[in-house]
Amino acid sequence: MPVPAHHSHTAALAEARTPGPRSPAPRLPGPRRSGRAAARAAGLPRVDEPREVAPADARELSKAFFRRLRELEEGTAERQYVRNTLIEMNASLVQYAVRRFRGRAEGAAGDVDDLVQVGTIGLIKAIDRFDPARENEFATLAMPYITGEIKRHFRDTAWAVHVPRRLQELRIDIAKAKEELTIRLDRSPTVRDLAAYLDLTEEQVIEGLVAANGHTSGSLDAPHAEHGDGPAEGHTLAEVLGEEEPALELVEDIQTLAPLLERLSDRERTMLRMRFGEELTQAQMGAALGISQMQVSRLLTRLLAHLRTSMLADPGPAPGQPGR
Repeated sequence: MPVPAHHSHTAALAEARTPGPRSPAPRLPGPRRSGRAAARAAGLPRVDEPREVAPADARELSKAFFRRLRELEEGTAERQYVRNTLIEMNASLVQYAVRRFRGRAEGAAGDVDDLVQVGTIGLIKAIDRFDPARENEFATLAMPYITGEIKRHFRDTAWAVHVPRRLQELRIDIAKAKEELTIRLDRSPTVRDLAAYLDLTEEQVIEGLVAANGHTSGSLDAPHAEHGDGPAEGHTLAEVLGEEEPALELVEDIQTLAPLLERLSDRERTMLRMRFGEELTQAQMGAALGISQMQVSRLLTRLLAHLRTSMLADPGPAPGQPGR
């Protein structure tokens, strides 16, 4: 019995609830049989426009369709009709769920369409796993499946930088822990607080905090600092990212000095450690080394002059290469 989209579905419900006696449905070839034939073989009304069925009628019709779905054999045209009709009749659940995430989709039509497709996957999973014998409402099972698929879509695609799923989930746990501990401690939680609350090591928490930086990205044309009056105020990130690092020269000096220190004698390294590491006076160094303060002064002057000259000299040829 066809059910027009614009007509009330009272007759369809009556037919679905009290189907007449029928012989076992024959196995149909599927694509060659019309929807009308598949509906008749399944013992259910044919719904011409499932998406136009009112929500209240859709809930009642779904109950009859779910009971029949569990009875039909996999791969038959009858089961395909019943399953597809259930998907179409309950598509409004996907639209309802998508509205909750429309802001995160930035309002672009393409993004919203992606959410509908992803949410429909969750709806199909819920239909395949719903058991009408439990007498629960289908929407109660379907909504977690639909929203779960949408959240998974955001988790997998919304990150500016790809990070492992483990760290994506850890970011969410850390955010929840921060909110809870801020209320409980009346201050911002430390890494140690977060580690104790989540039963993780401090290294794992730090890894999650660093990974969270990859969730969003900023434009190189954005202002470097919206607040404050630092030297970079009024400049874009592109203008300041390439600025000279003041400590870079110190790093180069340390890299140059390291092999020179290895060539010193034990006594010379000891003197440098006592003078610049332990910050002893020359008199204290002389007493420890068994020499006079004057000797300490001359040795240090000669040693520092040697290191300074060696650092400023041109590097020699690499090992295995002839000199010029």
